[in-house]
Amino acid sequence: MSRVKSNANRGRREVAVPTPFEEARDELFQHVMSCGVIGSEPEHQKDWFDATMAYMADRFPEIPAEKLQELRTLGERFAQPPKRQTPTSAASAA
Repeated sequence: MSRVKSNANRGRREVAVPTPFEEARDELFQHVMSCGVIGSEPEHQKDWFDATMAYMADRFPEIPAEKLQELRTLGERFAQPPKRQTPTSAASAA
């Protein structure tokens, strides 16, 4: 009679718990996508980021101010429309 091996312990991996910064980054990116920030006027984006970063500072008090500034920079870059390649830059890339 053969023994059936238990799969209970096989394939079990440690789940990486995101840092507060990673959680805040993911949340910010979701807000950017759901709030229509991409493609909005620059002054509207500035106002939106001012208000949103104040919210993020309250929501994630464990993130220091310099990291919140880094988070804002990432969010502002994320909110920019994709750059289009010009025919000259596409030819030089090939």
